[in-house]
Amino acid sequence: MRYLSTRGGTETVEFCEAVAQGLAPDGGLYLPETFPDLSPLVDAWSGLSYPQLCHAFFQHFATDLPDSDLEGAIYSAYAGFSHEETAPLVRLNDQWQVLELFHGPTLAFKDFALQLLGNLYELQIKKTGKKLCVLGATSGDTGAAAISGLLGKSGVEVFILYPEGKVSPLQERQMTCTGAENVYPLAIEGTFDDAQRTVKELFGDLSFRDSIGLSAVNSINLARILAQSVYYLYAWLKLDPIKREHTTFVVPTGNFGNVFAGWLLTRMGIKLGGFRVATNQNDILHKLFGSGKYELGEVYPSLAPSMDIQVASNFERLLFYFLDGNTEQLKQVMKCFREEGRYAFEKFTIPGFSSSSTTDQEIPEIIQKVWTEYHYQVDPHTACAFKDLPANEPAVILATAHPAKFPQVYEDAGLGRPTSPILEALLDKPPLKYQLSVDAREVRSFIEQKLNP
Repeated sequence: MRYLSTRGGTETVEFCEAVAQGLAPDGGLYLPETFPDLSPLVDAWSGLSYPQLCHAFFQHFATDLPDSDLEGAIYSAYAGFSHEETAPLVRLNDQWQVLELFHGPTLAFKDFALQLLGNLYELQIKKTGKKLCVLGATSGDTGAAAISGLLGKSGVEVFILYPEGKVSPLQERQMTCTGAENVYPLAIEGTFDDAQRTVKELFGDLSFRDSIGLSAVNSINLARILAQSVYYLYAWLKLDPIKREHTTFVVPTGNFGNVFAGWLLTRMGIKLGGFRVATNQNDILHKLFGSGKYELGEVYPSLAPSMDIQVASNFERLLFYFLDGNTEQLKQVMKCFREEGRYAFEKFTIPGFSSSSTTDQEIPEIIQKVWTEYHYQVDPHTACAFKDLPANEPAVILATAHPAKFPQVYEDAGLGRPTSPILEALLDKPPLKYQLSVDAREVRSFIEQKLNP
């Protein structure tokens, strides 16, 4: 299996190279050159455990990895998850089920990809003998999950940018209280979009990138997308076969990576019933699906901070398929959006997609309603998935984080404060962070100083 760039300006590469690079040299995002047809395997895969299914799935994509290495990386990645099913489905009523994705070490869905990505990096270093400098931006959960997946990994230095004051206090403690010598949490002025733009600018400096072995942990890295595709497939296989093609997956999303991971399965012959993009008050994606206008707006801090995003990186991957692989047209769209902050499509319709937007006022109300009706606690991001959800249609709602990461929201809603021993243990640990301006030159200088003291 080989991988191409959405912008068509670089040669195709194999899986390990795509993972190591993260972002393609031409600034594009990697995608599989072709897709396997998984539909004939559905019956055989239905009874597999989560690690078994993940291994069977990745055998189609990580074709340049020895199978024993791939299997070891996968089983090790999910050994630390606290639930025996890894990604359990919890039934709320006759129509709705919740896919719990918060049983990993940092209590967020990002663990599914980043525990595995850390192991893949380790294999890469073993294979090449070259050290890696891992760089990422986070609106909360990615940073903690990336750090957890890379803690103490030999030959890896980790630099994570996050917007100071715009992640939850517990999310910040997960990044700053590790005590690990290879981890550098960088609190920057501005928003997640500013942090993400800085990361992309540094990746665009090819000489700097090559000199330090720069790699990406954000969902621009294709390994993250493929790893997240697995939990959609795992849940889909557990559904009543009669309902599989009629069940909508409802996905809280900001950077579009999570929902794109599910949609990608539709190109592999898996007939999912559709996708509902659930945004918070930063609703650029909801407006896109409603009006065809992809327009940058102001980012408003919200009760669901991991979705406080306006520039959705993975939209470029979906756009590649919307434009039938026309890389020149894609580059024109991205250039226009970058320079003008907007792009209007004459007609932007992709079968199987719908969307919703939820305000901060509505989030506590939804949390309280779900608790009252189902005696089930949802975190603020997952709460957005319940907005205007049709009661008479089957749906799988992705629960993206543990409620204990956002305790204040529950107190404000008049509910008990959710807790987790993992998070409570952080309260006694001293935090360490580095405060920087949102300036690529300053971040680059900091990285070079730490790598070459």
